[in-house]
Amino acid sequence: MSDLILQMRGIGKEFPGVKALEDVDLRVARGEIRALMGENGAGKSTLMKVLSGVYPRGDYTGDILVDGEVCAFSSIRDSERAGIVIIHQELALIPQLSIAENIFLGNEQTGPGGVIDWGRTIGAARTLLRRVGLEEDPTIPVSSLSVGKQQLVEIAKALSKEVRLLILDEPTSALNEAESDNLLELLLDLKAQGITAILISHKLGEVTRVADTITVLRDGRCIETMAMAAGAVDEDRIIRGMVGRDLDHRYPEHTADIGEVRFEVRDWTVDHPTQAGRRVVDQAGLQIRRGEIVGLAGLMGAGRTEFAMSVFGRSYGRYVGGRVLKDGKEIHLRNVGDAIANGIAYVPEDRKELGLILDEDIRRNLTLAGLRRLSRRSVIDPAREAVAAEEMRGRMGVKSRDIFQATGDLSGGNQQKVVLGKWLFAEPDLLILDEPTRGIDVGAKYEIYVIVQRLAAQGASVLLISSELPELLGICDRVYAMCEGRITGEVPRAEATQESLMKLMTMTKA
Repeated sequence: MSDLILQMRGIGKEFPGVKALEDVDLRVARGEIRALMGENGAGKSTLMKVLSGVYPRGDYTGDILVDGEVCAFSSIRDSERAGIVIIHQELALIPQLSIAENIFLGNEQTGPGGVIDWGRTIGAARTLLRRVGLEEDPTIPVSSLSVGKQQLVEIAKALSKEVRLLILDEPTSALNEAESDNLLELLLDLKAQGITAILISHKLGEVTRVADTITVLRDGRCIETMAMAAGAVDEDRIIRGMVGRDLDHRYPEHTADIGEVRFEVRDWTVDHPTQAGRRVVDQAGLQIRRGEIVGLAGLMGAGRTEFAMSVFGRSYGRYVGGRVLKDGKEIHLRNVGDAIANGIAYVPEDRKELGLILDEDIRRNLTLAGLRRLSRRSVIDPAREAVAAEEMRGRMGVKSRDIFQATGDLSGGNQQKVVLGKWLFAEPDLLILDEPTRGIDVGAKYEIYVIVQRLAAQGASVLLISSELPELLGICDRVYAMCEGRITGEVPRAEATQESLMKLMTMTKA
């Protein structure tokens, strides 16, 4: 048998007006971990959807060979029969069903007469959970698990299908550091068991940690494949392959022109929306000046997102107390409309769920937060809307056919630019950014940093929430830290280090 488990030869894939893949070759050795890297829109996910049967034979050109035999997958089920299983970035679990039901959904363990054998199902699920390092009861609903544990359930589900080639698309994008470490260790364990993996990721650190080989795609073409064992592959080399140029600096140069205090939050306190007695934000306060980029650091569960959403028109939790001042005068933010009217914009952590209407076109999404500027007597002027959307698309550098393309068809980085563009169109005085670069590549990150700095240079105030401490240190003028719902300290840029921030992020209540 060949040492190659997979060959993809001359793969091409087109969408209306867009050539997503062009003559791509990929050769993966049995038992290796192959990283697939590239900017958003480079074709990584499209290539894996071709491989896994999401795009069936006839929708693409070229050949797929598994174990040296040409395969023609018409569906995901066909690829799974060949031992190829894909785990998408958006998990495909049903929250209301149990762990065991999710693991064997579509692959039910049946007895005589086709009736599900629940004893066998639960026993097999328990064995699979142990393989991925989980000791949870297989009968509990999957909704009770953290995102990190749900990701492990997806892998257990793949193992139930006797996977030989496991494809993971951005598996750690929504995980904290500990959960990411657990998943990467599991990948190495699976490799030791003979399972091949293809890992799509934008996180350079995790790729260099676990990958045997890295393949870089750019603009739908395979640029190069690098063996980590060669010893000449570092993060700068990978970035150069992805973006086609050297990035001398990960963060753009920034000289702040900071004015007086524009926004101030005092004693902000919020209870959990459903869990009585649980305080998610506890007397938190901060200040942001004109032209200033202020960071908010904290571990998962610290209350950063809850703080941001509750300030943005009380869109999270049960308001207990606190004040928001703009230019020294108190403003009342009873709902999102009040927040927008007072010049506050919020780019959410989950762009697909809370930031965009994916079925709508780019035009509608870009203008959504500023429709009053485009209407007369409450009727939207389509011509003005199209002109405004086209102008903002160019300003944000959104790569698309035109403004009428469905937003859901865009890459993650371009979707994020649309979310940012929507709020920039509203001309905010305070822009709150919650994990604005999560799940996007280094090139797109740099472009977003430039946009944020440009906005601050024009006098706006920016609050940036990020789990990446280097990002906060690289772009912010000051950084606040949060732990257990409280602001535990602030550090100016000149004095901030990862160590000083981590100390504040783990400072529990007295």
